[in-house]
Amino acid sequence: MMVGKIDVSRFINKATVTETIEEYVPQHQFSDFAIHAKLKDNIAKKGYIQTTPIQDKAIPHVLDGKDVVGIANTGTGKTAAFLIPLINKVFTDKTQKVLIMVPTRELAVQIQEEYEGFAKGSGLRAVTCIGGASIMNQIRDLRYPCNFIIGTPGRLKDLIERKRLNLSDFHNLVLDEADRMVDMGFIQDIKYLLSLMPADRQSLFFSATISKEISSLIHGFLRQPVTVSVKSGDTAANVEQDIIRVTKTNKLEVLCELLKKPEFTRVLIFGKTKRGVEKLTVALQKLEYKAESIHGDKPQSKRQRALEQFKKGVVRILIATDVAARGIDVSDVSHVINFDMPQTYEDYVHRIGRTGRANKKGVALTFVEG
Repeated sequence: MMVGKIDVSRFINKATVTETIEEYVPQHQFSDFAIHAKLKDNIAKKGYIQTTPIQDKAIPHVLDGKDVVGIANTGTGKTAAFLIPLINKVFTDKTQKVLIMVPTRELAVQIQEEYEGFAKGSGLRAVTCIGGASIMNQIRDLRYPCNFIIGTPGRLKDLIERKRLNLSDFHNLVLDEADRMVDMGFIQDIKYLLSLMPADRQSLFFSATISKEISSLIHGFLRQPVTVSVKSGDTAANVEQDIIRVTKTNKLEVLCELLKKPEFTRVLIFGKTKRGVEKLTVALQKLEYKAESIHGDKPQSKRQRALEQFKKGVVRILIATDVAARGIDVSDVSHVINFDMPQTYEDYVHRIGRTGRANKKGVALTFVEG
């Protein structure tokens, strides 16, 4: 579905209380789970008490050793839903190894950060294997025993081809944001990597949508999986969505008028191309806005620094291509602005999922030329 074919009315949702969605009430607190005392302590130190719906539904099945397909929108707490039970599994049996495969570098780094909080003081090791970072450092880290590998398909494949990584003793697999990996053209890489793992393993797939390709992966690589779903619709009901009519000549001016408003406290802006994103960032910086950019041409270290500055509020505006539409987990993004129209409605859903996270209110505005 190309840009011209997206009905722009789908970008409008006034988020008025015209619908009543029966709220799922989680049955568990984290203290209820039969998990290692040290892990419970780390969870408590992070301030986690009540589970989110996906955690509540998925964790018991993962603890039971079952394969799980989790269908959930972004910002629902999926990372803890797989990390907590798998860290517990490795706590109990240090010979266990876990492979977590993700579509983007940003998401890998985010999972690594979550992992470090949960596994603190456990003696467990994790190595993150992503493109854009030094492969030599990763090769060095892989020389020592590790329990968790968090990686993107391309870099994992590269390390395997260099004979620096062997998946034959990884009996636990997480495929996170599987739909995005398929969208990015990783389907053959995924099949190749899964074929190198033992058939006797526990597999967890998390995805916002289940396409034909994902369905085929599930049937081909999972054993009698339990499906848990907390997906309430395409877009979060608590994200107010609207369009703003602009012309090519007044787009920047309209954007600046919006950014002057006090309620625009932390703003994520999406552009179509790397060049366009960089041009817009420079233009806003010249106008003395605190803005940074993330796109594929930027080295991983600079992308990570820009993201950290945005998280800490050092910069108020982050401008990104769709490479950043997944894997950015920043709380309190007040507004998402689609400066350029998304290519597909699915891209739109992923973009605006960066605001209105953890049941907070958010606003998504899409610039429509003409």
